[in-house]
Amino acid sequence: MARKRNRTKAGFTLWALLVFGFLYLPIAVMAIFAFNLPSAQSIEDHPGVDPCSLPASAIGNVSVWNGFTTCWFPEAIHDPTYIPAIITSAEIAVLAAVVSVVLGMCAALALARMKPRGRVPFDILVYLTLVVPEIVIAVASLIFFVQAHNAIKIFPTLGFWTILLGQVVFNSSLSMLIIRARFVGMGDSLEEASFDLGARPLSTFRQVTLPRLMPAVLAAFLLSFTFSFDDYVLPAFTNGTTNTWPIVLYSAVRFGITPAVNALAVIMLVFTIGAIVIAAIVMRRSRGANASQNVTQGLGAAIGI
Repeated sequence: MARKRNRTKAGFTLWALLVFGFLYLPIAVMAIFAFNLPSAQSIEDHPGVDPCSLPASAIGNVSVWNGFTTCWFPEAIHDPTYIPAIITSAEIAVLAAVVSVVLGMCAALALARMKPRGRVPFDILVYLTLVVPEIVIAVASLIFFVQAHNAIKIFPTLGFWTILLGQVVFNSSLSMLIIRARFVGMGDSLEEASFDLGARPLSTFRQVTLPRLMPAVLAAFLLSFTFSFDDYVLPAFTNGTTNTWPIVLYSAVRFGITPAVNALAVIMLVFTIGAIVIAAIVMRRSRGANASQNVTQGLGAAIGI
């Protein structure tokens, strides 16, 4: 029986590895071709010219391996088309993630304590926000900001703020669900003990509730940032003169791209993986420190009383 169970487990493990390998294969291909030279014919047709400075129409077939080079990375970093778009997308994504996490955490803490009769309408609103087509959110955000801009004229870059509003609407609901699940699952015994020991609500939230919610808060921030940074539909309908990274990339794909795009994607992938690894290390150390402190000092020392 144990041997059969081990075989079954090994079979599922192998299947999972095959599935994940298939899913991540395009990313691996992209990373490999970020180091690809232009075709030999293109290099011969442009003697004395840096291969990585050739226009997209002159580098030949970028899906065929022609040789190894790293020149696309400095070319991508100094590209005047892609870098400003990446910076704009990062600014919008960070703002959207911060606002979404704050709103989602406030909503999660409030809804978890509400009675079912008052909580149901808010739950319906949250789920409706997640299932409504993104184009509807985009049009609603555009109409709202156009009317607000015409009325009070406080938004110098209408496209930037319209994209931000639309992404906050979706990501705040997503953040609320993630943080709420964590808050409900961890129970309220430590909070009640904190109140019994004389701590005020703000102190209890800052020293008891928030540290325990940090894994969910960090997860909600990372998901919100990812969804905002990679979003194409909403910026495409509301961007105005604001060009985000997905819009610029899609425009480049239609007219021909160079391996510099792959190089930028690899750079962004490395930064993303690095951020996730750092976040995982911080959360693990935080959980270890909190567990050790609770064992040695108890709840009273943990809340500073």
